[in-house]
Amino acid sequence: MADVFTKKKRSEVMSLIRATNTKPELVVRRFLFSRGFRFRLHQKNLPGKPDIILKKHKAIVLVNGCFWHGHNNCKGFRMPKSKLHYWKPKIANNISNDIKNQKELKKRGWKVIVVWECKLKKKSVDKTLKTIVDKILT
Repeated sequence: MADVFTKKKRSEVMSLIRATNTKPELVVRRFLFSRGFRFRLHQKNLPGKPDIILKKHKAIVLVNGCFWHGHNNCKGFRMPKSKLHYWKPKIANNISNDIKNQKELKKRGWKVIVVWECKLKKKSVDKTLKTIVDKILT
């Protein structure tokens, strides 16, 4: 199946996809900051450059996009129908890296909290944010 965009337009669309400071990440950061948590962001010396690092609590919060991280049984993740030769290995590699990085962080003594983009939608955001705080403090 051919791409619906020209090469130039596809490049423009893909350039708008952020790796850091995504909307879901900002929702979590604003909430944590408003509750008095102080944190660092995207530290390169930690495996996978985690999104939010709460050193005082020895906790890390990873805010994962459902599509890019292959969230199973989620409406936000659907394997594209075109260019499967690209997307299947790409998403599989992201999942593999996530698992490897989380294991390494846990091995180093970090508490790893994974938050999925779909859980930050209107109907579940309050419960999700409360759960994050509970996990940080336990």
